[in-house]
Amino acid sequence: MLYPAPLSRGSKVAITAFSSGVPAALHPRLDVVLSDLRIRGFEVLEGKCLRENAKHVSASAKVRAKELMQFLCDENVDAIMAPWGGEMAMDLLPLLDWNRLQHAKPKWILGFSDVSTVLTSITTKLGWATCHGTNLMQLSLNQTDGLTSKVLDFLSLAEGSSFKQHNARFYEAQYADYSKNPNAAFNLTEPVKWKVLNKGIREESSVTFSGRLTGGCLDIHMMLYGSEFFNPKACENESFILYLENAELSPTQYFRALQGLKLQGAFNNVSGILIGRNAVLDNDSDPVSGTEALTMALGELSIPVVYDVDIGHLAPNLTLINGALAKVELTQSQGSITQTLI
Repeated sequence: MLYPAPLSRGSKVAITAFSSGVPAALHPRLDVVLSDLRIRGFEVLEGKCLRENAKHVSASAKVRAKELMQFLCDENVDAIMAPWGGEMAMDLLPLLDWNRLQHAKPKWILGFSDVSTVLTSITTKLGWATCHGTNLMQLSLNQTDGLTSKVLDFLSLAEGSSFKQHNARFYEAQYADYSKNPNAAFNLTEPVKWKVLNKGIREESSVTFSGRLTGGCLDIHMMLYGSEFFNPKACENESFILYLENAELSPTQYFRALQGLKLQGAFNNVSGILIGRNAVLDNDSDPVSGTEALTMALGELSIPVVYDVDIGHLAPNLTLINGALAKVELTQSQGSITQTLI
């Protein structure tokens, strides 16, 4: 793995929306989080693909790809952040100059949802470690929960370092409305409990597994898998921990996505699977629940499947370094993950 240099005071952070941009009603919130980055001691470079949003994107694919390339190749840039995800990051992948990027300085790229499209592709194609975690628009200084408040601290660690995170105590069931309150923090009201899906493994007093981290938003990764932009099988001498989270898939779509990955062999070289909290709430009119869909697809696997983990669209988020060597431990519903940057 190629680990970007640790972030520190004075590091330059470039901001570009390579998927959805920020409409005018949410500019006050954007200004808050950009100001907070500066208060933390970072130099902020604001891109042109940021403060507009039309048809789900901040600009045309060509313009977004050009700006992302500019930041990826800028030796003075230390990290790149998007405000949030969206729908259309995938259209950038064939437009990036991957040969040129082989010679670029690795940079931290951070976020989740559609941001994970770019994270996985960068890690797969270039071997850079990337960071699946809190999106920029959530990263205000008044966000004080233990997982969110430490994400930039973790990216300040040197290669070879380790860090450990425990499950959150509570999660947020409904998103804050930043257009009404630009300074809103998470409303963490719902108890967190990591659960083991597989019956035989669930009966064990503790569950432990290790491997290199890879994954992201299932809605995207079910389509990327097996392509040049997401092919864990290229490193079959390594064990992986695969993490996935469902953003918008109905229970039947959720089942088909996971079943399709299984049929493609996506879980063959995996020591364990982490499934984030399902952002699609169960509906009484649907005969299948999200947990039932998950059980139908993965319940018979012989490897541990831990679900309702702090990953994805129901905050807060673990900081997961794609490519890091990780150890997951679960005892009496208390979960932890230790990552080593090697």
